[in-house]
Amino acid sequence: MSKLDKAALGEPDSVAPSTADDVFLSVRDLRIHFDTDDGLVRSVDGVSFDVRKGKTLGIVGESGSGKSVTSLGVMGLHRSARAKVSGEVWLDGQELIAADPDEVRRLRGRKMAMIFQDPLSAMHPYYTVGQQIVEAYRVHHDVNKKVAKRRAIEMLDRVGIPEPAKRVDGYPHEFSGGMRQRAMIAMALVNNPELLIADEPTTALDVTVQAQILDLIHDLQKEFGSAVIMITHDLGVVAEMADDLLVMYGGRCVERGPAEDVFSEPRHPYTWGLLGSMPRMDREETDRLIPIKGAPPSLINLPSGCAFNPRCPYADIPKDNVTRTVRPELTEVGGGHWAACHMTQEQRERIWTEEIAPKL
Repeated sequence: MSKLDKAALGEPDSVAPSTADDVFLSVRDLRIHFDTDDGLVRSVDGVSFDVRKGKTLGIVGESGSGKSVTSLGVMGLHRSARAKVSGEVWLDGQELIAADPDEVRRLRGRKMAMIFQDPLSAMHPYYTVGQQIVEAYRVHHDVNKKVAKRRAIEMLDRVGIPEPAKRVDGYPHEFSGGMRQRAMIAMALVNNPELLIADEPTTALDVTVQAQILDLIHDLQKEFGSAVIMITHDLGVVAEMADDLLVMYGGRCVERGPAEDVFSEPRHPYTWGLLGSMPRMDREETDRLIPIKGAPPSLINLPSGCAFNPRCPYADIPKDNVTRTVRPELTEVGGGHWAACHMTQEQRERIWTEEIAPKL
């Protein structure tokens, strides 16, 4: 397999962009480190992935795994003196990491947009929702305020906000949580971006509103043909929406592949743990969830070897203590399916088939 072929499949050691016709975003060996008073924080440490047009990539992992930092890196929002960003981010054939910040700023909103986790803090409290959507539209279109307001009302109506002509003059605090999230989606989509990043878009919303928001994103994706990155800790969300799945732990990708393959035949112990801790409607009420023991690692002082080894019940299976001394690299376990684990393919298949799958 050539180096370029490995890059297209997500091999982190290669930084060549994917050449597949339908790949809109190609991230190669992305590293985002922060200098702090306590030491160097390796928030993202060599992550690679592709997102295709009209498809959804789900990025999952516990808090502190590097999911949101990755998305902000793609958007070019790590420009502080303490942030060290390297690697390559190719958006529709244009590299962004080395690009002029003004050029990246022009792309935000027009070609790529983001739905933030907390719309109440992401939206300005002193301006109406309509004013903020109008501003986002006029940055990229030479139109007057009247035309832009009509566009804002149209978008509020499209995302299901009742009485949009009236609510366009409301302030963020006058909207419910679900309505604020819809308004944030309207603002993100007002310029018909080709890449949409949704960072925990359903956090703190009740389950009914969650379903409505996810259906809305899915419907708008089909309408606009956008590539979507769905960042979440909720495996139920990605099971519903994602075409491809990337599992992050300790700032790195530990498993990546088609969502169906990762869910049906996961090949990393951390993914097994995430699946075991996910509530299931088909379980008996007496069945208990299987939590992952321990806590996520510090990104300043990651464990040597495999970062998951202190929490992994199978860390002693590989010989010569390699799990605690050598960091595993992603290796292909199937067509487009990659995992970073020192256990052999046969050992992982046996454990999954005999020990893990029967409990899920």
